[in-house]
Amino acid sequence: MQHPSSQVVARLAASPRLTGLLCGGLLLMLAGLTTAQAVETERGDSAVPLTEVSVADSIAVEEVTSDEAIAARLRAILTATGWVAPVQVRVDSGVVFLSGEAQEQQQIAWAGNLARNAQGVVAVVNNVGFADSSPWDLSTTYQQLQGMAASTFRALPIALLAIALLLLAWLLAGLASRVTGHVLARRLRTPLLRDMVARASAAMVFILGLYIVLRIAGLTSLAVTVVGGTGLLGLAIGFAFRDIAENFLASILISMQRPFAVGDFIEVKGYRGFVQRVNTRATLIMTRDGNHVQIPNAIIYKNEIINFTANPHTRQEFTVGIAYGDTMATAQTAALEVLRQHPAVLNEPEPLVLVDELAASTVNLRVSYWVDTATYDARKVRSAVIRQVKNAFDLAGISMPSEAREVTFPEGVQVALTEPSAPTTTAPVPEEPVQTQASEAGGEAHLAEGGLKNNDDDIEKQARAARLPEGGDNLL
Repeated sequence: MQHPSSQVVARLAASPRLTGLLCGGLLLMLAGLTTAQAVETERGDSAVPLTEVSVADSIAVEEVTSDEAIAARLRAILTATGWVAPVQVRVDSGVVFLSGEAQEQQQIAWAGNLARNAQGVVAVVNNVGFADSSPWDLSTTYQQLQGMAASTFRALPIALLAIALLLLAWLLAGLASRVTGHVLARRLRTPLLRDMVARASAAMVFILGLYIVLRIAGLTSLAVTVVGGTGLLGLAIGFAFRDIAENFLASILISMQRPFAVGDFIEVKGYRGFVQRVNTRATLIMTRDGNHVQIPNAIIYKNEIINFTANPHTRQEFTVGIAYGDTMATAQTAALEVLRQHPAVLNEPEPLVLVDELAASTVNLRVSYWVDTATYDARKVRSAVIRQVKNAFDLAGISMPSEAREVTFPEGVQVALTEPSAPTTTAPVPEEPVQTQASEAGGEAHLAEGGLKNNDDDIEKQARAARLPEGGDNLL
C-alpha cells in the first residue's frame, strides 16, 4: 500500500495546474510576511522611546478582549488604589500605554505588573514617573505616622509585659540588696564592703531581668550584647579611671583593716594630724595648726603610717650637760627625783637619767621618761620637766657650763707693761642676792605652759566647727 504523502506528490506531478496554484500561494504568503515586517520596522523607528516594555508570556488568538475594555478595566483599578494620579491608560492592538505620577518605585512597578497580567494584553509601555511633591505636602509623613501608630498598637501588649517584668526585676534587685546586707551584717564589719556586695547582688538580679525582657521583646542580639558588655564596660572603666579605682580599692582595704580610728593622731608622708574621716577617695586629717589635709587612700595604704594614739604611752627625752667638776651621781639623783615627783611622768616604765657623753666641756646626761598622752600633752610635760631639772641643779649647786671654744692667734699676742697707778678708794657696791628660783622647783606647770593637759579637745571642737572640704560617708 502506498503512503498518503506519496499519493499527494504523484497527484501534483500529474496535474501541472494544481502545482502552479500551490506555488503562487506560497509566493503571496512570503510577500505578505515581508510587507508586515517592513510596516512594523517603520512603526518602531517613528515611535517615542519606551520607559519600560514588557511582553506577555502568551497571546490569545481565538478570543481577544477589546482595547477599550482593557483600558477601562485598568483605569478603574488604578483609580481605586490612588497610587497613580492622574491615571492615563491607552490600549492599541493589545499594547498598554501607562502614564501618570506615583510616589514610590514599588507603586510604579505594581502598575506595570497589573497591566501585564490583564487578559488580552500583548505588551506594556510603563511611562509612570515620580511625582514632584510639594514641601508642604505632609501626606507621606502622615502615612508614616499612621504606620508607626499601627506598629506601636500591635506591639503594645509586649511593651506592657516588658515594663511589668522590668519593674519586677527592679523590685527583686532591691530585695536582693536588702537581704544580702542583712545576711552580711554580722559577717562583715566594713560598711563599704558590705554595701558593695549588696549592690553587686542587686546589679546581677537587675541585669538578669533586663536580659529576659530583651529576649521577650525579640532583641536577642541586644540582650547578649548587654550581658557580654557588662564585664567589658567594667574593664574599660577600670583602665580609664585607674587612679580613682586604686583609691577606691585602697579605701576598702583601709576600712577592713582599720590601721587607725577617727581622732587618732597619725603621720603619713610627713603630714601629721588627727584623723577626721575616710571616704572612697582620700583620708582627711586636721593638723595641729587647724588645717585640713586630704591624703589619697592609695598613698595611705602604700606608705608607712605612724599612729601616735594607738599606744597612749610615749617616751620623751632630752640632754643636759654638767661641769666636769660636779659629781655625776648627785646630778643624776637630783634629776631622777624631779621625774619621780612629777605627776605627769609614769612610774612604769621607770624614768632614767643616764650618762650619755663626755663632751668637750660638759658631761652630758640623757634624761628619759614616759608620758600618758591620752591625758597630758607631751610637749608641755617636757617643758615642765626641763624647767624643774634646771631648778634642781641650781639648788644642788650643779653648774651647767656652755661649750668651750678654743681661740688660736697665729702671730701671737703682744703685751704692753705700764706703771701701776695709785689705788683709788671707792665705796663698796652691795652685791645683789642670787635668785635661786627655789620657789619654782616644786611647780608642776608654769603659767606660760597653759597646764599639762593635752589640747585634743580643742582640735576636735575646731574640726566640728570647720567646713568639710569633701563630702561622702565616713568609712571608719
